[in-house]
Amino acid sequence: MAMNEKRKKGLTIVAATVAVVGLAWGAYEWLVASHYESTDNAYVQGNIVQITPQIGGTVQAIYADDTDYVKAGQPLVKLDPADVSVALQQAEANLAQTVRQVRTLYSNNAALAAQVKLRAADIDKANAEVRRAQDDLARRQSLVGNGAVSREELNHAVTQLANARSALEAANAGVTAAKEQLATNQALTEGTSVDQHPQVLAAAAKVREAWIAAQRAALPAPVDGYVAKRTVQLGQRVNAGTTLMSIVPLNQVWVDANFKESQLRKIRIGQPVKLTADIYGKRVEYRGTVQGLGVGTGAAFALLPAQNATGNWIKVVQRVPVRVALDPQDVNKNPLRVGLSMEATVDVSMQDGKTLADAPRAAAMSQTPVFDTLDAGAEADVRRIIAVNSGRSTHLAGASAARK
Repeated sequence: MAMNEKRKKGLTIVAATVAVVGLAWGAYEWLVASHYESTDNAYVQGNIVQITPQIGGTVQAIYADDTDYVKAGQPLVKLDPADVSVALQQAEANLAQTVRQVRTLYSNNAALAAQVKLRAADIDKANAEVRRAQDDLARRQSLVGNGAVSREELNHAVTQLANARSALEAANAGVTAAKEQLATNQALTEGTSVDQHPQVLAAAAKVREAWIAAQRAALPAPVDGYVAKRTVQLGQRVNAGTTLMSIVPLNQVWVDANFKESQLRKIRIGQPVKLTADIYGKRVEYRGTVQGLGVGTGAAFALLPAQNATGNWIKVVQRVPVRVALDPQDVNKNPLRVGLSMEATVDVSMQDGKTLADAPRAAAMSQTPVFDTLDAGAEADVRRIIAVNSGRSTHLAGASAARK
């Protein structure tokens, strides 16, 4: 009897303990665990900026190697500038020749106008010859009846009149031709000046293009960051678009946390996230914010996506990447590397956020001013060539000397 009492009492204690533990666990799940979603399938991601030349050439110098820190605008690689320098010189010579040719067009306007006046004077002269020949013929015709003028002399007067009329027609045709030449030349020059002439503008564009190509012989860093995967070597002949090295701006990293599809029910944009990195362990905690949820599972964007429509099928829980923006201060204090493993815990208590963004970005995600000044100096070079070959530089120099 005493044994049954003890056994009953022990079972009661065990049942009570299980009940208390179950209630505690249920309370924990309801009050705490249900407010968080966690995953250790999370990795650091970042922009990997590939350095590729915009022109082909032979590598003459390399200024940065793997693990080096570089600043935006700092030269990384220099290509042999010989080819682009020759192309620039050819473009400059072509612009100079074009300016002189266009100047000739403008000068021809005056010459062709004078030619029209000269041909008009020929018409007046031919008209006078026609009138004189007509008078000579009329006099001889009046004297033919009394035998004072021979038939031969009369025929000669008729021939002279015909020749005079032919000369008049030739003079009229000459005036027409001169006017057509003047109109053709004026059509090439009217409404514009030498430096704004289409031929000059086209040649100037070639100079700017060659100038920019010459500047592109030096490859600058577009962003601040660390050099990775340098493959370029001295003396290597590279083509436009060849990847020479990469730059990783470690101050612009984020985390892609791959949550199971069943964990996405309560995840919203803007929810706070706590993260830890394997490289630092639990002692370093990063603060983050849910920035966006992927629009497809990893399998949907795989190189060989799963085909589940035929054959035996086993359901596999899919995962969706959730982008987490990190606090810049935490990243600066404890730098991360692209590809590091992370553990992410999202506080899903706040449910007033959205699951998908509904507005476009208000500004560029990232941009660089490094390439904005590639054409600096090109315009000055074009103006100099036009001024020298249009005769304005000599005139300006004389005017400047006169003022002094």
